[in-house]
Amino acid sequence: MPKSMNNLTNKLFATLIITVAWVFSGIAIAAGPPARTKPVVVDIAQLRELAPTAQYSGSVISKNDARMSAEVEGRLTWVADVGTVVAQGDIVASLDDIFLIQQRDEELATIQSEKAKLQLYEKEVARYQRLIKQNNVAQNQLDQSISDRAVANSNIAAARARLAQVEERITRSNVRAPFAGVVSERFAQAGEWTQNGNPLVRLIDIDNPEVQVRVPQHIYPLIQIGNNIKILNNDQVIDARVETIVPVGTTASRLFELRLKPAKSIPPGTLVRLSIPTAQAQQVISIHRDALVLRKGSISVFRINADNIAEQVAVEVGIGDGDYIQVIGDIQANDRVVTRGGERLRAGETVKVTNEPN
Repeated sequence: MPKSMNNLTNKLFATLIITVAWVFSGIAIAAGPPARTKPVVVDIAQLRELAPTAQYSGSVISKNDARMSAEVEGRLTWVADVGTVVAQGDIVASLDDIFLIQQRDEELATIQSEKAKLQLYEKEVARYQRLIKQNNVAQNQLDQSISDRAVANSNIAAARARLAQVEERITRSNVRAPFAGVVSERFAQAGEWTQNGNPLVRLIDIDNPEVQVRVPQHIYPLIQIGNNIKILNNDQVIDARVETIVPVGTTASRLFELRLKPAKSIPPGTLVRLSIPTAQAQQVISIHRDALVLRKGSISVFRINADNIAEQVAVEVGIGDGDYIQVIGDIQANDRVVTRGGERLRAGETVKVTNEPN
């Protein structure tokens, strides 16, 4: 073969190789990198018992809330300041007891005097009893001594009773807390004269709060002792147990009072909202609220099938309770629905479940 023909053949062969390489590189570029699975977090759709609810305002009060008053009259020498924390039995107010102490001393002296008289009368009775056997004294003298002895005994008993009353008034001149709490109000000052029954301080037990709420008469029959109610306090959701139902409605508004024990302490005086059921609970298919995909004019969820492929299912929502809400549509119990990672998910995409839902 001529040399010129050989060079031409080599050039054609090289050109063919370059062309084939360019074609295959174009195919690779068009195909792009292999598709990647998207990580998602899922939850399980479940059959739950949910009830429609409405929110009602309630107030946190203390189970122990007392206006402490004096049980004796006198001049106040000390009254606890507002905000003072006291234990059960601590003094919250004191009255001047000097006159009571003097009266106590007087009664003690009376008892000693009557005891001396009693000893004298007992000796006279014993002597007259010996003499009357010898007919040396008249019977009426013995009778008089016996009567005097009985009077002395009675006087001692009366003085002891008065002494006990005085000592009790001395004790009650110090007003003591019937329970542990905080002084929230003060109605009298040191130096003022107070009468029996006048309020001195208000004591509130902050460790035993309860929530007071009033509900309409059509809701009242739905509530039972022991029911769990959700309390909304700012950004907190607190469980509360129904402790008391007052079965008497107000005449004007026809409202019935409920008292609930919160699972977490809330300061008395706090205004809260309560999520109260307005109808009987129903068994419904429910999912976590995070699974809802909200678009303009539509609500859907992404269900993950057995092959880990996302399926977008249109739904309607119904009864809600906390984090869970009823869904109406092609969602069944035990379906896996996406709660995290569904923002950019598309139907038909393969996913990787990163958690193990119960």
